[in-house]
Amino acid sequence: MAPQLWLVTGASSGIGALLAEHALRAGHRVLATARNPSKAAEDHPQIASLGGKWLQLDVTSKETKSLVEQAITDNGGEIDVVINNAGYSLFGSIEDISEDELDDQIQTNVYGVVRVTKAALPFMRAQRSGTIVNIGSMGGFIAGPGAAPYSMSKFALEALSESLSLELNPFNIRVLLVELGSFRTKILGSRKLPAAGLTKDYEGTPISMAMGFWEKLAGNQPGDPVKAAQRILEVIQQTGMGEGKGHLLRLPLGADCHHRMRAKLDAVMQNLEETEEIAFSTAIDSAPGTQLLARFFPQPPTGETRL
Repeated sequence: MAPQLWLVTGASSGIGALLAEHALRAGHRVLATARNPSKAAEDHPQIASLGGKWLQLDVTSKETKSLVEQAITDNGGEIDVVINNAGYSLFGSIEDISEDELDDQIQTNVYGVVRVTKAALPFMRAQRSGTIVNIGSMGGFIAGPGAAPYSMSKFALEALSESLSLELNPFNIRVLLVELGSFRTKILGSRKLPAAGLTKDYEGTPISMAMGFWEKLAGNQPGDPVKAAQRILEVIQQTGMGEGKGHLLRLPLGADCHHRMRAKLDAVMQNLEETEEIAFSTAIDSAPGTQLLARFFPQPPTGETRL
């Protein structure tokens, strides 16, 4: 494969740092972004030694789009792969989380992705190629107690990725949504909690039990992030285990993610079956919109993962 230019946000730790390193070792050029690139370079000297370039970037800033555009222009004016990895987790009762705390979560995990993507798309459309990789989570497919803020942001990433995959297909731009299970990175150890703490009435409820579970799980996650980075690289490049997977929108990683996603899909199917008669009873008789909807939203082929 010819060398490509990759941009990786949130490359200061975890999956982001590993993806930057894997891409460099595969022969690609990498722009690795971090809020504090000096510290990131000290923590991950291999990225610079392999030829990677560090870029200061806070994706919550409204200057993000122009900074990314300039970085791409300064490095040849073409961009092949964008990894939207920057993000963090905010856990706690939705009642206890302030609007400012929730806004910070959405600004980072959602608007940050939008800003970086908007910067890269004009270049990708012009060259009629490119790959946008959004690093999501099983928390964006299955929401649990105490995870509403984080799951809200990752559910939004699911919607963004689904829409983009259809909007960008005419330009030969691929969208890949990576849904991570529990991998041994610092995301749980560095999770944020509401400043207000936990309302006393929630003690002993599913929220407090979930908070205790995450505390014990941090540092003990079953997933190997090195293997995850390698699988993501393979699916992007369609090599190794990723051969023939270029049509897929979603890439669930981790046995826990796979099991929980399947369980939710089974539950949703049961719910649909139990409410089918109710749903169908609400149509206007002989409404022309029925045929219009059927043409615009055809049923996907068996096994197709896109909408």
